[in-house]
Order: sequence, then structure tokens, then C-alpha cells
Amino acid sequence: MALRTGVPHRLLLVRRFVDARIKWVRDPYLDTAVEREKNFKEVLSLKNQIVSSPSKSLPLSSLSPLKAHFNLPTSTAKLFQKYPSVFSQFQPSPSLPLHVKLTPRAMTLHKEELAIHCSPCHRNDAVNRLAKLLMLTKAGRLPLRIVDMFKFDLGLPSNYITFLLSDYPEYFHVCECKSPSDGKETLFLELVSWRDELAVSEMEKRASFSENVKLKKRIAAENAFHLGRNSDQAEKWTVAVLHELLWLLVSKKTEGKNVYSLGEYLGFENRFEKAVKHFPGIFYISNKIRTQTVVLKEAFRKDFLMEKHPLMGMRFRYIHLMNKSDKFRKGDGVRLFHRKRKAMLSANEGEVMKEGGKSLEENKDSNLSSGSEFSDDSGDESFKTKVMDI
Repeated sequence: MALRTGVPHRLLLVRRFVDARIKWVRDPYLDTAVEREKNFKEVLSLKNQIVSSPSKSLPLSSLSPLKAHFNLPTSTAKLFQKYPSVFSQFQPSPSLPLHVKLTPRAMTLHKEELAIHCSPCHRNDAVNRLAKLLMLTKAGRLPLRIVDMFKFDLGLPSNYITFLLSDYPEYFHVCECKSPSDGKETLFLELVSWRDELAVSEMEKRASFSENVKLKKRIAAENAFHLGRNSDQAEKWTVAVLHELLWLLVSKKTEGKNVYSLGEYLGFENRFEKAVKHFPGIFYISNKIRTQTVVLKEAFRKDFLMEKHPLMGMRFRYIHLMNKSDKFRKGDGVRLFHRKRKAMLSANEGEVMKEGGKSLEENKDSNLSSGSEFSDDSGDESFKTKVMDI
């Protein structure tokens, strides 16, 4: 393993997980932190798909086949109906099918999110996180399919290869290599050169500032993957690598399948899964939102993420907007929306549809343009960004 990971004594003086049986104890605060993001990744994926179109809108029929691709819990049509504060359905003309676009408030948030991704500070931060992920491997490279699993939690844009990596040729290189699992040619993301300034783990940083915490042993990178799988050193190494992985993520959590896929590729086999289950003081497994999520416990204070990151603040603003959908559906706006939709579906071709004495073109988006309905309400204590300074 390329990243030298020192392990403080608090992680060394623990029971080996090889044969241990640890009872899982539910943490309602961390479950809340996970459940708060229900449907968020799916909504964000659909948002990105819509804004990728030159017209910033797409036919509803073209989005329907994406249910499996984005792992949606329901059909795209139902998801759009569930979040009318984010998505707006409209008909460009009587002869055209229904289209979907973002509401004005959602589009504003998208532009602000894009500004974060474009900022030099965030770009450098994202590049360093990605480089450190590659440095966790012996060869300094990972299959793109595995990198894609972590791109959301690393804070990378959805199109990170063209948007980000192309500007850092001195860091990254996309190459084709044989996969060690099946021998097939696979696209890999490779670190061009070793980054000494990044070759210190979070644990080592903390240990260097503490007189009471001593590093028991520094395990050399080139020897780490040859340790006996049931040895004490292998156990400590597994926990240290997993801790560093989760610390790299802006969300300090990720789906269990991502962690286990990476562990299998790195040759840890099922040791990542054992470490997660048998070190409940360090890691937590949440079974909320239709999946298993691995959480780094020390990164949270109750359900608050302690490290303040601009992208996480942005994501909570999206979630805040999604939560406004219930309020929107209860108001007059949703009734107007359904009347318009019904009129569009039942109208004969070429017929000019009227509603309330006005054409649909005159009424278009009138229910979505209200500043009071979709204002950010940053002062609302019940929806304020859930981040705290350490």
C-alpha cells in the first residue's frame, strides 16, 4: 500500500476481529444523518441529466428508461411528481410530449453548485482527495468503475474525467490494463507520480500533534499486502486503511458495497467487512434508505457532520428544497399543476388550451416562480445547514 498509515494505540489495543462476535447497536443519530439524504443522490442524478441538455429540459419519455441506471426507488415520472419543488413538467407545444426541467430555485442551486466545482480551492481539494485514494493502492491505480463508485462521496463532479482530470495531466492518466480479477482489458485511473505531500494519513497527522499518542509501528507500503491475513498487523492495517478511506470522503460515509468492492480489489477479501462489523467504536453500519451505509463515527457529533465542507453545505440546501415539496403539494400550486397536466394530456392536437381565461403559455411556471415558495430561507432554524465547526 502506497500511503503510509500509522495507527495510534487506541486502535491497537482492541480485540482481534477474526473470531470476535460483536452485537450491532443502533445509533439513531447516525441513522438520521443517513436517512436525511433519502432520494437525494437519485434526484441529483436526474438533475444532472436534465441540465446536460442544451435546452436544460428533456422529454419525460427519454428519462423513463433511466430508472435502473440511477437505481431509482420508483419510476422517473413518480419521482418528478414527488418533488415538484425541484422538477417542473411542461409541454412546449400541443404537438410535443411532456418535458421536464428544473424549477427556478433548483436551477439557482445548480448554478451555485457549479460555481463550487469550478472554484480553484475546491478543484485542488478534489484532486488531492482523488490522488490519496489512488495512493491507498499498491500500484497507484484503480479501475474507473471503482473510482465512479466513490465520485459522489469524494466530492467529484459527475463528469469529473472531462471537467477535472483533463486539467491535471501531471497528476492523473487514464490507461487500459488487464483486470487482475478476470484478465480483461479495463480502463484504469492511474496516478502519474507519487505525491510526498499527500503521503501522510489522518491518523499520523493527529499523532504528530499529540504527546500522549505514540505510533507503535509504521508499516511500509510495499510490505503491507504481504502480511498474513489473520495476523495482528494485518488487522491493524485493515482498520487504518478503512479509516483513511472514509476520512477522504466529504460525507465521511459511503455505501457498504463501495467499501467492500474496493477491499476486494485491494486484496483484503472480506477483511473490510469484518473490520466494519467488529470495530463499532470506529465504524457504524446504517441500514436506512434501502441500502447499507458505512459511517465514520468520529466525524459526527450526534447527527451533525463536524467537518465543514462547502459542497456538503450545498447538498443540504438541495435537501431543504426537496423537503419543501410537501408544502408545495398542499398549496394551490400543485392543484394548478395537475389541472394543466390533465388539460395537456386531453387536448386535441392543434387545440389552444386555456386555463382561467389565459393560455398555458401565459400561465407557464406561474406556480413555480414565487420567491416566497422557493426562497432559501437560510435563517430557518429547522432547515439550517447541518454542519458544525470542530
